[in-house]
Amino acid sequence: MFDNFSTFRITTGGAEIAGVTGGSGPPLLLLHGFPQTHVMWHKIAPTLAQDFTVVAADLRGYGASSKPASDGDHTPHSKREMARDMVQVMSELGHDQFFLCGHDRGGRVAHRLAADHADRVRKLAVLDIAPTREMYRNTTEDFAHAYWHWFWLTLPAPLPERMIEADPDAFLTYKCGHGFAGLAPFSKAAWQVYLAAIRDPATVHAMCEDYRAAATIDMIHDDADEGRKLDMPLLALWGVHGVIERCFDCLALWRMRAADVRGYALPGGHYLAEECPELVQTELKSFFLEGQSQ
Repeated sequence: MFDNFSTFRITTGGAEIAGVTGGSGPPLLLLHGFPQTHVMWHKIAPTLAQDFTVVAADLRGYGASSKPASDGDHTPHSKREMARDMVQVMSELGHDQFFLCGHDRGGRVAHRLAADHADRVRKLAVLDIAPTREMYRNTTEDFAHAYWHWFWLTLPAPLPERMIEADPDAFLTYKCGHGFAGLAPFSKAAWQVYLAAIRDPATVHAMCEDYRAAATIDMIHDDADEGRKLDMPLLALWGVHGVIERCFDCLALWRMRAADVRGYALPGGHYLAEECPELVQTELKSFFLEGQSQ
């Protein structure tokens, strides 16, 4: 799925991060969402690699990356720690500054990375998310039903873990298949990677910890940012058939957290990089290379 890419495994201050890198040009870091791995970028990474040095990594707790032990306040799975991993990965690969794009949970890590390490991020793109704190604060009945997992996965361990582990294949199929496009966007090869990952109980626990952190320590970090906005350009893309479009004013919420925001809905659902890859890669290339010398 990643022809002409090389694999890496880099030890950070708190984890071992696995991923792939390839291409040439300015560096671009791609961060995946739940319940996936870096493989979610396989339809667009080879094309992006014609213009960028692409780095696609598994977040700590996901895919082939390590699964750090939990603690009482979920710090090891906070977006701050996940972001620190990625800054260290990019440093190890020789990239002092880089473009950054995250989908779903990866978009939340990307937001924290841009807030904590603004000098490293040239431009930021997020796919099908609004800011975490603002989404929680604007919860409606419609949103709670659509994003039920935001609340269920935060329940104390090991209840969600045991329920997923009872039939991980069924959970993955329901979670990824109940959206606009069903399972059609997922290639057979990518789907097998996602299945292998979620069949690992350590991954299941880490994913739950990711959501527990989002509802607790990540909110503390977000509150500490009050009044401070990201100053790098931010592109928000979301699916016209998805929950973000239906339940939130995506651009208005991002403008509460960033000074230079643009974006719009694409003709897809949640899994944009796999549902409409040509549009996503075109939008990312245009945004990141705008104003750059060719």
